[in-house]
Amino acid sequence: MNGRIIKALSSFYYIETKDGVLECKARGNFRKCGLSPLVGDLVEYQALDNTHGVINAILPRKNALKRPNVANIDKLFIVSSYATPIPNTYIIDKITAIARYNNIEPIIVFNKADLGDFKRLSEIYFKSGFKTYTVSAQSGIGMEELKSELKDCVSAFTGNSGVGKSSILNYLFGNKNIATGDVSEKLGRGRHTTRHIEAYKLTFGGFVLDTPGFSSIEYDNSDYDFKENLASCFYDFGDNIYNCKFSSCTHTKEVGCKVIEAVKKGEIEKSRHDSYCEIFNDLKDLKAWEANKKQNR
Repeated sequence: MNGRIIKALSSFYYIETKDGVLECKARGNFRKCGLSPLVGDLVEYQALDNTHGVINAILPRKNALKRPNVANIDKLFIVSSYATPIPNTYIIDKITAIARYNNIEPIIVFNKADLGDFKRLSEIYFKSGFKTYTVSAQSGIGMEELKSELKDCVSAFTGNSGVGKSSILNYLFGNKNIATGDVSEKLGRGRHTTRHIEAYKLTFGGFVLDTPGFSSIEYDNSDYDFKENLASCFYDFGDNIYNCKFSSCTHTKEVGCKVIEAVKKGEIEKSRHDSYCEIFNDLKDLKAWEANKKQNR
């Protein structure tokens, strides 16, 4: 039988099945293969009784993040706010690149719409090809439209402390759109003080991940492949990245760079290119052999 891991705690994995939540252990052969089940994984399991089982296999993953350690994310909601902390386009752009590199759809959410005007920021990201929502978890502005994005997918929310991620989730919980009661009772929420990753089932279809790790999602500085594919993670750069004068163009300062020309013409937002350059400079000295050495340690 198949199910989804919705919580991992110590060596126990809790699987959402059609009959409820099952507490499972993973077979020893996973450890031998250097493979660990992750929250979000779709797995094959065998029930031992009504409450316990064993994981036999992990089904192919759509993606898997290292920090936080989760799998099969469909959408990542990047939350920023008008007030403290003020929106930081570099942080937003960095997370969109990480998401796209991992085959996750990034969605931009500006919270606290009742406190200020997000028009210019919304224009930047709408022009750059992102779904963008301006909401207020306090007044409910835009929340129903945002909620529709969660249906029938696995989602997570990220953003700095204070931007209102908890307020948005509490709005959804408060309207009883997330089935927390039954899951919390079955998983024994409150008995464990350790912060852990957990996926909550939506009554209208889908799951929302609750994890502290998403507040500081980062790329792996040893990931040479991310460096090599960084430009393609900025979808708004389009075919410009293939049409530069030099095939080795980094799209940061070279003469004949079509990306830079597009920025000057206003076809690509300058703030997006500035973020790209900052990420590239952070990764530019990484060599393939160094990345392989780090990964093999």
